[in-house]
Amino acid sequence: MSLLKTIDPNPSSEPKHATPAPDRLIAGSPAFKTWAQDSDKEGKVNTGVWEATPGETHSIKGETFEFCHILQGVVELTEKGKEPVIYRAGDSFVMKPGYVGVWKTIETVRKIYVTVT
Repeated sequence: MSLLKTIDPNPSSEPKHATPAPDRLIAGSPAFKTWAQDSDKEGKVNTGVWEATPGETHSIKGETFEFCHILQGVVELTEKGKEPVIYRAGDSFVMKPGYVGVWKTIETVRKIYVTVT
């Protein structure tokens, strides 16, 4: 088994489809697709590709650390009590444990993610 994993930014497999929980939805009717591509044995580290259509949701990380690299689209993240930040294709960012804010997808977004819990 190789210890090197390439994340496919355009996976051909069927994604997991989801919508936000009612208590997380702020505006719109965003739809999510997730292509999970790898995880550690305990499921504490996960990687893959995630896509969302326009809409606005509450983002609450809890104990999760998440690295994101935007492949396409535009999002606006507003951490509670802070000014909004815009991320576009090519941008990368981290949401640390305890992050609480608003995730607004302006243009359908696709990102590579790595989560650690």
